[in-house]
Order: sequence, then structure tokens, then C-alpha cells
Amino acid sequence: MTLAYRVVNLRVDPSTAAEFIIEGARTPEDAAREALGLRLIRSGSKRDLAARVYWQHVGQPLNMVRLYTKVTDR
Repeated sequence: MTLAYRVVNLRVDPSTAAEFIIEGARTPEDAAREALGLRLIRSGSKRDLAARVYWQHVGQPLNMVRLYTKVTDR
């Protein structure tokens, strides 16, 4: 069974936040790169928050990671 990631783009107006379903990515970062075309990292400041990525393994709780743009990408 292929793992599906739900990528929520937070770089747009919150009332129009876009969501993407990405299947077959190896990591949340890979899913975000495929959905948004951005290379994101797992730590950063609140102002650099770019996406939230959700996924769930069978029989496990829902996982979520926040991904940030690199300071050099601003």
C-alpha cells in the first residue's frame, strides 16, 4: 500500500489555503517539494512556515510535520 501525504500550502491567504494529495513520496519533505516546488526543512521561525504535511500509517495515529523555508531562500 502506497503512503499518501496531504500537503497544506501555508504561503497563500489562509482563506484559500491549497491542499495537495501526494502518493509515493518517500518523506514529507519530498511530498512538499513535489506539491509546491519548494525545498523545505523541518525547523525554522514562525514567519518562514510554508507548509504542513499530514500522513498516517495503517493502524497508527495521524502524523503532522511543519516545514519551513530556509533563511537563505527568503
